[in-house]
Amino acid sequence: MMRNATPVVSIRHMKKYFVAERHLFRATDYVRAVDDVSLDLMPGETVGLVGESGCGKSTLARNVIRIYEPDEGEIYFKGVDITHLPNAKLHPYRNKMQMIFQDPYASLNPRYTVGDIIMEPMQIYHMYDAKQRSQKVQELLELVGLKPDHISRYPHEFSGGQRQRIGIARTLALEPEFIICDEPISALDVSIQAQIINLLERIQDEKGITYLFIAHDLTMVRHISHKIGVMYLGRLVEYGDAEEVYNHPLHPYTRALMSAAPVADPVKARATQRIMLEGEVPSPIHVPVGCPFSTRCPECRPECRIAQPVTATQNGHKVACYKYV
Repeated sequence: MMRNATPVVSIRHMKKYFVAERHLFRATDYVRAVDDVSLDLMPGETVGLVGESGCGKSTLARNVIRIYEPDEGEIYFKGVDITHLPNAKLHPYRNKMQMIFQDPYASLNPRYTVGDIIMEPMQIYHMYDAKQRSQKVQELLELVGLKPDHISRYPHEFSGGQRQRIGIARTLALEPEFIICDEPISALDVSIQAQIINLLERIQDEKGITYLFIAHDLTMVRHISHKIGVMYLGRLVEYGDAEEVYNHPLHPYTRALMSAAPVADPVKARATQRIMLEGEVPSPIHVPVGCPFSTRCPECRPECRIAQPVTATQNGHKVACYKYV
């Protein structure tokens, strides 16, 4: 990872709202899926994104690669503003930004052989000739730990872990510089998850790819990530180096998340004090005034209910909380 390089991807003040209710053809309520999020992803770096279901992690990811169109904010790829590029001009950038999807059973075309699945992106982008594409498919199968004879088989003949490897090989076919991993291990058995994580790390070491890694498993995110961002109700409430965030969480929500993570050592598990949050997660349609976490926060102050806290920075560790302003 190059510390002083230009970010591969920069996200600036991104917002994405979905219409929740209309009245006489006019939108009256919105779901604030992503609300003013900024991030930088450096070459060869993995940024882990965690938070409860519905907090906006996957929506943010889909905005970055323009599956969704952001309502506000900017997206830069290696310094180029791609936020509003039309599809024709965005095409040269799409092969450099790829995505590994959550469900390995739904993300592969069941009518295609493994060879066809991996080769199709190269054909779309007119990469290599027919002989070179076939050779590239074999190389990618070997890279992700599959056998050469798998090339003529169909997705239904493989296990979940093998299917995810096929999906990773397809993603790598276009030689991307940035890959979004949208909960790539959540549908897999625990015994297979570590294999996929190790594969992603090895590929990153060999090719210098930048990852945005979305997951619920905090232990796995800590293992693979250089930095960790914590989202709550569409906002980034904490961000910093992985070990710093994990060992010294600042935001009350992050501390609650960390306390809920399972601990393998029974002695340490008994010594860990679980932080129990009261109340339900507010509706993303009616986000609380002020800090979005104020309705559940055990350290809530009067000012927390008045205005959203600005993001404070302590030695590169960022947190959106009045306690640190």
